[in-house]
Amino acid sequence: MNVLKGQKIDVTKNKSITDIDVFLGWSSANKEISLDSAAFLLSEQDRCEKEENFIFYGNPFSPGAAVSHSTIKQADNEKITISLPKLQPDIKKIAFTLTIYEGEKLGHQFGQVMNMYLRIVDRSLNQELLRYEFGADLSRETAIVVAELYLYKGEWRFNAIGSGFFGGLAALCKNYGLDVEEEPPHSNEDSLLSRRKKIVQAAFEKKKLHGVIARVGLVLDISGSMRSLYQNGAVQEVVDRILAVASKFDDNQTLDVWIYDNEFSRLLSVKENEIENYVQKHILNNDTIHKFGRNNEPLVMEDVIRKYTKEEPSEHPAFIVFINDGGVVKPTKKVIIDASVLPIFWQFIGIGNSEFELLQKLDEMEGRFVDNANFFHLNDISDISDELLYDELLNEFPEWLQAAKAKGIISI
Repeated sequence: MNVLKGQKIDVTKNKSITDIDVFLGWSSANKEISLDSAAFLLSEQDRCEKEENFIFYGNPFSPGAAVSHSTIKQADNEKITISLPKLQPDIKKIAFTLTIYEGEKLGHQFGQVMNMYLRIVDRSLNQELLRYEFGADLSRETAIVVAELYLYKGEWRFNAIGSGFFGGLAALCKNYGLDVEEEPPHSNEDSLLSRRKKIVQAAFEKKKLHGVIARVGLVLDISGSMRSLYQNGAVQEVVDRILAVASKFDDNQTLDVWIYDNEFSRLLSVKENEIENYVQKHILNNDTIHKFGRNNEPLVMEDVIRKYTKEEPSEHPAFIVFINDGGVVKPTKKVIIDASVLPIFWQFIGIGNSEFELLQKLDEMEGRFVDNANFFHLNDISDISDELLYDELLNEFPEWLQAAKAKGIISI
């Protein structure tokens, strides 16, 4: 359904809708213009009664995680996810907004932004409920109240607003009763890592991993078919995203890194202040390491085991994220089985369109002391949001921790 400005329509009435995704998209010929979406959770008085109810890139989760904000890399630009039953009882309205980062300072205006839209999807059915295109009448404004969801007689309705005004994010916050002196830092690498750590923390709480300490390792396939992913920055993004997990899991906030093809290299471990251009500096520009050959997983897996059990034994388990794009060689099965008595959990991620027959049958693999590995597949790892990635990454680790404790593999 295409919605026009000023139109109000029912969203949940006579429908079994509980969870929705609100997508916002736009385009601009000026690549320097940066837009940010946000959701203000409002009381009956149209006020955002506390800062925790202002959901944006710097605060991506509402209390109880009923609402979350994420940046995505698909046709849409940003997404706000809402679980309507989880909203606190005092929330009667949700306002969706767009602002131009430092618009007044940089001379950027919504008249320079095109093709703006908001669309709402029923998450359970993956069905688009409505689409609202807006902004054609804007010129020098730097902020927009795009639309509202509001509660009316126990049902949620949509109000298409599309009103622009001046003053950016600070003016929006003031409009909803919040006092913000200046715009928060934008999504540079530091703040992006901080946002990702918040998302990881929320995933920890969801999986009941609060207080768990684990050493984190990342094993990266560098066989020939991975060449383009190294060159286009996709592998650097993987390192960035897994570092956020290490920053929350590891008491040293360090990510151990391996690469492998038919040989392997144990690379320099990475911390937050060393992450910039890590792949370019320590992999692509490193002539001493072998790259873009065929794949042989057991060699690198045996080195991972050697590091964590022989060279650096610890009371804390190891959580290994293993990226592979072509399936693993058959002897990998024996390594996984033999390692099932060790304090190491293997989280395999298959990317691309290859066959992953052995990894897809991990749950059926017999002969293990405990189930010590999990696998999931992504066509393009860059397309999955941080929220979904971390949820998938941590899906089976809590079960392994319980089983490993019960069998005496780990003691804490």
